[in-house]
Amino acid sequence: MCCRRLLFAAVHVLTTLQLELWFKSNAPIDEEQEERNVRMTIGRLAEMTKVPASAIRYWERHHLLPAPEREGGQRRYPPEAVERITVLRTYQQAGLSLAEIREFQREQPRREAMIRAKITEMRQRMIDLDHAQQLLTHALMCSEEDIVGCPKFRQQMAAWQTPDPAP
Repeated sequence: MCCRRLLFAAVHVLTTLQLELWFKSNAPIDEEQEERNVRMTIGRLAEMTKVPASAIRYWERHHLLPAPEREGGQRRYPPEAVERITVLRTYQQAGLSLAEIREFQREQPRREAMIRAKITEMRQRMIDLDHAQQLLTHALMCSEEDIVGCPKFRQQMAAWQTPDPAP
């Protein structure tokens, strides 16, 4: 009996081969290259950018974001999508409308005209905000019951109405 087991074990060892296969899929990986090729779901992109998935889909429909690749019916976004969404959010926070943001994707002359107009608008908004800050600061210190009746305030309002002489 003992010999049979020994014989069986010897035959088993001789007939069992261990192969180590080398396929392209287990070749050494360039991690940086792989990171660039990683595609993320809309949920992951929304999480990373703190922008709702519905907003991301909306921007795609209105051609503010390029249409993503699809894998198994799911949107798959490249890492650059995070940067693109960050830029879109920055434009929105600066007060640009979606139509104005779309102009950034147009040809140079149209884009430049829109940018010049927006800069002029923003400068005026900054002046208006400065006036509002001055009004509120004065209101904190003013002893008048009705600030509109305050001579200093009325003088300042008159100065705001007078256009600055051109340089």
